[in-house]
Amino acid sequence: MEIRINSIHFDATAQLQDFVTKKLAKLDQYNEGILKAEVFLKVIKPETNNNKHVEIKITVPKEEMFAEKVADSFEEAVDLAVEALRRQVKKHKEKVKGN
Repeated sequence: MEIRINSIHFDATAQLQDFVTKKLAKLDQYNEGILKAEVFLKVIKPETNNNKHVEIKITVPKEEMFAEKVADSFEEAVDLAVEALRRQVKKHKEKVKGN
């Protein structure tokens, strides 16, 4: 799976990028057909609670899946978004198997 991480208006640390990559790699166990993942990390201004915004779009053959979450930290938002995508990937795989 090709993973592209875009940090908007800030520079993501290598540690954060590694975290995102590891979390997304776990989706492969639910569907090996994931072609690519595109991640957008953004800090919402002004500085308040729940100001870390994460959008993740993954591409499987003939379909795209999307999750968007906001949380206190990027790690928490990535966890929530990956969990939402995990459910979508499993549902998609079951739908494809049924056909």
